[in-house]
Amino acid sequence: MVWVGGAALALGGIFLVRYTIQQGLIGPGVRIFLGALLALALIAVGEWSRRTEKLSALAGVPSAHIPATLTAAGTTVAYATVYAAYGLYGFLEPAAAFILLGAVALVTLGAALLHGPALAGLGVIGAYLAPMLVASAEPDFWSLYIYIAVVNAAAFALARFRLWRWLAIAAIALGALWTLPGVQADTVTALGAHVFHALAGFALVATFLVCGLLYGPPTVPGAVDRLSTLALAVYLSAGAFLVLASRHDPLALTAFVALTAATVAIACRTEAAAGAVPVAAILAAVVMAHWAVHMNVQGLLAPSGPTAPAIPEPERYDYGSHLILAAGWAVLFGAAGFLAQGRSSRALVPMLWSATAVFAPLAMLIALYYRIAQLDRSLPFAALALLVAAIFALATETLVKREPRPGLMAASAMFATGALGALALALTFALEKGWLTIALALMVPGIAWVVERRPLPWLRWLAAIMVAVVAARVAYQPTIAGADLGTTPIFNWLLYGYGVPAAAFWTAGWLLRRRADDLPARIVDAGAILFTVLLAILEIRHYVTGGDIYRVPDGVVEAMLYVNVGLAMTIGLERVRGRTGSMVHNAGALLIAALSLVAVIVVLLLAWSPRFNDHPVGGAFFNLILLGYGLPAVLAITLALIARATRPIAYRIAATVTAVTLALFYLTLEVRRLFHGPVLAGPISDAEQYAYSTVWLAFGIVLLAVGFYLRSQPARLPALAVIALTVVKVFIVDTASISGIYRALSVIGLGVVLLGIGWVYQHVLYPRARSEEAS
Repeated sequence: MVWVGGAALALGGIFLVRYTIQQGLIGPGVRIFLGALLALALIAVGEWSRRTEKLSALAGVPSAHIPATLTAAGTTVAYATVYAAYGLYGFLEPAAAFILLGAVALVTLGAALLHGPALAGLGVIGAYLAPMLVASAEPDFWSLYIYIAVVNAAAFALARFRLWRWLAIAAIALGALWTLPGVQADTVTALGAHVFHALAGFALVATFLVCGLLYGPPTVPGAVDRLSTLALAVYLSAGAFLVLASRHDPLALTAFVALTAATVAIACRTEAAAGAVPVAAILAAVVMAHWAVHMNVQGLLAPSGPTAPAIPEPERYDYGSHLILAAGWAVLFGAAGFLAQGRSSRALVPMLWSATAVFAPLAMLIALYYRIAQLDRSLPFAALALLVAAIFALATETLVKREPRPGLMAASAMFATGALGALALALTFALEKGWLTIALALMVPGIAWVVERRPLPWLRWLAAIMVAVVAARVAYQPTIAGADLGTTPIFNWLLYGYGVPAAAFWTAGWLLRRRADDLPARIVDAGAILFTVLLAILEIRHYVTGGDIYRVPDGVVEAMLYVNVGLAMTIGLERVRGRTGSMVHNAGALLIAALSLVAVIVVLLLAWSPRFNDHPVGGAFFNLILLGYGLPAVLAITLALIARATRPIAYRIAATVTAVTLALFYLTLEVRRLFHGPVLAGPISDAEQYAYSTVWLAFGIVLLAVGFYLRSQPARLPALAVIALTVVKVFIVDTASISGIYRALSVIGLGVVLLGIGWVYQHVLYPRARSEEAS
């Protein structure tokens, strides 16, 4: 019961002090003294209880840790006392208050070694927030960052000694956030101190937190440690942030280069930090990209005369330093990524190295090209890209010949992909801007070829991603070459910009499907179908509009061409689908067939349009009627025949009905063309009306005979419908609108034909059908 009496005595003392303060009996100095005395007493009692283990737990509450609680209370009172002496009563100068608050924080962190994580959390919070409690008209960043370095060292050492990952993460985050004070738009106050902070933080995490390095925890062979990667990545980001904020000040840039080189060296020493290498490469690429896109040219010409001093001179840009920097980063990451192959017992580490070795040189090359060549043709950059492609190809061949090791196959595939990417860049740099689409598209079959020899799932996804990139490029500029599209039909930039990607995607899809018909292969197949359709549509638009593909459609020829091309594509996809069994080809065939049916309906409606009837349709047989109705009828019936064994009956009936309808329109309009000439408008004569009935009836008979010959119900039903339509026309239209010999011939001819059909069915077709059923 001793500790109960002590607690009651302490509580009574607190209430007594509070009463005397409220009554004004104690001045500010005595209050500060009593606060400091209470803090020391609580800390002392906490340490005494820890050593004697008399206050280790409460009865019934075994989880209560009285020594740690008393020590935490003492440090909290100490924080409050120092801050009150500084902020409330003005007894302390900012520097003294800063030092005392830091001392309390460090004492708290030290006590956490003995009392556990709760006190460590309090110490971390107090240590990193202490500078915020001290205000100063002129901040001393050097003092601040020296203090933060001391706190970082204490927190990292404590986290390493007790293996508290949460403490390490909290200290990393809070320490890095102190990079932000003093950073304004395009300026950094006391840049040297900020650079010191980034370098010191990096050095401390490398010393205490990186596994397998100096005082860091032990490492697992071949494993990438997340905390080691995070610790290095955070201070790498701080260094890159200072470079961007200071607009590439030489001091900040030099420090960031040192950090990237140190990261590569650390990752070569311990595999636990290999995850920081891609981060360093990405940040280096961001720095180069920032330099490439931020060009503030104030003038291109320097005027002479009296106005010369009033207008600023054009800035002089020194490309030399960044050229050397980009080359150094490319060599650093590329060479290190290649030399690191074959050393790890797991596949992840060499994959990270090889991905970085491929990404960094290409990113540096693109940044330099954008800044110096401004996206124009550049043969020197094309030659440089070819050199990079050759180096990557040599690395691929070298790795392939080595004995199998974990991740070696993946690394060789990545270097091969880098060679393809560099080759695409070479084409882009050397040729016109429109060739970018072609160069990117040609990468897809190249990647698929690499996948066939190095079956890595992520490479398959890379092929699919490149298809999406090409599609986005085309969506941004559908004409491929801008205003240079030209007016030449077929052989223009549309043929190259859409035809080459379509052929490339068809080839890549075939290569990918040889191993698996998975989602990446389906995306590539979908891209092939999309670009084939776009090629046909845009070439038709280009031909009809004379080169202006954005003009609003206003002609019947365009719709007729769409019908023919759509049906032809559907037939082709039906054949391809039969061989591949791909769901993408199946869906593409159905979708294009549906769109073609919509176009057929439009064309059928155009037959009644004045735009079609009041304008010349062409020759007697080779004319718009043949283009819009005759050829589509042939294609539709071909589709129906191809789909006999692969599609359900509803699909075949729809295709047959479409073909019969188009053929009936063709025969009708062709008869009209023969009677009226090139312009179809005009009154209908008795002979023309009789010719319609005769042609329809003959067509129905032929179609019925074909249906019985092929034993095709989808063909017989439309034939009967055509004959029924002819009967209705003869008895309703012909008997009312024509007279004389043509009326008699129509009725007599119809009767004879119907009797003949009935006799053939009863004496020939029906007995044959019964005998076939019996057999």
